[in-house]
Amino acid sequence: MASFYDFALVCQALEQTQSRNQMVELVADFLSRLDAGEAAIAARFMVGQPLAPGAGERLQVSGSALWKVASAIVGGADDAEDIFAAAVDFGEAIETVLRRRPEDPSPTLSLAEVARRFDEIAAIEGRNSRRRKLGALGDLLRLSSALEGRYVAKILVHELRHGVSEGLMLEALARMAGRPADEVRRLHMAQGDVGRVTRILREGGASVSPMETVAADRPRALKPMLAQPARNVADAFAILGPHIALEHKLDGARVQIHCRSDAVRIFSRRMNDITLSLPEVVQATSALAHRGAILDGEVIAIDREGRPRAFQEVMRRFGRRREIDRLSAEQPVALYVFDLLGLNGELTIDLPYQERYAALGELAGPAGLALAGRIVPASADEGERFYEAALAAGFEGVMAKELSSRYTPGVRGSGWLKIKRADTLDLVIVAADWGYGRRKGWLSNYHLAARDEAQGSFAAVGKTFKGLTDEEFRDLTERLLALRRDEAHGTVFVKPEIVVEVAYSDIQRSPSYPCGMTLRFARIVGIRNDKSQEEADTLATVTERFERQVLRPA
Repeated sequence: MASFYDFALVCQALEQTQSRNQMVELVADFLSRLDAGEAAIAARFMVGQPLAPGAGERLQVSGSALWKVASAIVGGADDAEDIFAAAVDFGEAIETVLRRRPEDPSPTLSLAEVARRFDEIAAIEGRNSRRRKLGALGDLLRLSSALEGRYVAKILVHELRHGVSEGLMLEALARMAGRPADEVRRLHMAQGDVGRVTRILREGGASVSPMETVAADRPRALKPMLAQPARNVADAFAILGPHIALEHKLDGARVQIHCRSDAVRIFSRRMNDITLSLPEVVQATSALAHRGAILDGEVIAIDREGRPRAFQEVMRRFGRRREIDRLSAEQPVALYVFDLLGLNGELTIDLPYQERYAALGELAGPAGLALAGRIVPASADEGERFYEAALAAGFEGVMAKELSSRYTPGVRGSGWLKIKRADTLDLVIVAADWGYGRRKGWLSNYHLAARDEAQGSFAAVGKTFKGLTDEEFRDLTERLLALRRDEAHGTVFVKPEIVVEVAYSDIQRSPSYPCGMTLRFARIVGIRNDKSQEEADTLATVTERFERQVLRPA
C-alpha cells in the first residue's frame, strides 16, 4: 500500500521546485507508481481536497482545532506565538509542535488509511460531534510522524502552498496517462473531480471516452459554466459578435437538476447534493424523469404572492434537512431553468447554445417549468432597452450568451458574459476584528481579499463592517470562529473559505495594502454560501477594473 510519508516527501519536494515542467513531472511520476485507487486519493490530496467534491462542508475542522489537538498531544504549547512567527505556514507550525514528542513515530500510515480517517471524521454528527471529531483527529495525529502531521494539517486547512493547482494537476495526469492535455481537461469537465479523473485514466487507459457520460451509473454534478464580466451591452456585442441572446440575471442560487427514472437529484453550485432541502423543485421537475434530462437553473426565494425576495433568503433553504415542510411554507422558492446539459442519458454540452436552448424550451413548456426572460436582440440598442427594462423590473442585470457557444463546465468561458450595473466583487474573508459598542462580542469588521493566482494565495483589498443585519453578524461570527487560525490584537485570522459579494463605489490606490489598491465605500450585499474560495474574483480582475475605471476628482 502507498505510504502517506512518501506523499509528504513529494509535497516537500514540490515546495522546493520552481519549474512548472519539473512539478508536472514530479506529480506524474508519483501518481504513475500508485494503483488506481491510491492515485485518486493522492491527486485529491495534492490539490487540497480531503474529501471528494460534493461531500459538503462536513469535516468542520478549523485551524484552531488542529492546533489545540496537536498541542494537547505534547502537553501544551505555551510559546504558540513564537512558533507561528518562526514557521513558514500553519503546517510547519504543526510539525514543530509534533517534534516535541519524546520519539517521532515511525511512518506507518497509508494514503488509504488517511483518506478513511478523513471520511470517518466527516461522518461524525449529532450529540457531542465536535468533541468526537477532535478525538478522532487526535488519534490520526498521534499515529502521524511530524512530517506526516504537517501535511495532514495542510490538507485539512486547504493550505498546501506547493503550487499544484487543479490546472497543473490535469497537465500531470495527461503526462501520466500519455493523453492530450485538452482531452484530460474535457474529461475533468464531465467528472468535476481530479480523483475520479485519475482513477478513470489509470483504469481505462487509452480506451476511455474523454466524455464518459455523467449518467452512466449515478448522478454526478458537472461544475457549472461561469461567465466573464462585461461593462454594458455594447461591449457584449463587441466581444461576442452580433449573434447573441440576452437573459435576465436572477438574484438566486444556481442549481443543477438530474432527472432520472429512479430519482430526481439536485446539486448546488458547489456540487453538494441538496435534494432533500428542495422538495418543491423535485416535484416541479419530476415530469422529466423519464427523459434523463440534466437542467441548469436558478432557485430564487419568493413571498406568498410570488414576488422575488433577497438572495440570502433562498440560502436559508440550502442544506436544511429538518422541518422541510414548514420551511417550504414559510420560505417558498421558485425555479427558473436556462440550459440543458443532458438528455436521454447523454451529455449535450458540446451542442451550440441555441440548440440546447431550443431543446430546453420543448421540454420546459409541457413540464410547466419557467424559463428566464430572454431575447435575441437584432441590435445593441434593442439589447440595451432589454437591459434597462430588466433593471427596472428588479433583476440584477442580464447574461449575454453567444448562440454558437458550447457549455464548458467549471470554466469562465468566453461565450458567456454577465452585465450588472452595480460594481460588485466576490471576495473572501481572511480575517475579522472584534466589534465594540452594540457589536461587542461579534466579529464585525471583515478583511476582504481577492485570489492572487500568481502567488496561489489571497491578497487583501479592503475592510468593511457595513451591509449585514445583527442576525447575520451573529451567524458569521460563529462561522468565522470555527475557521480560526490565529488571533492577535483584536483580530481573528481565519481560513479563507467564506465568500461575500461586496459592492463598492470605486477602487483607489493605497499604500496600506501590498497590492497597492483598496475598495472605497465597500459594503457586503450578500454572503455567497453557494461559492467556494476558488470562485472568488481574482486580483487580476481588481487590477483590470482599477485601470479602466474613470477616476473621480478628489
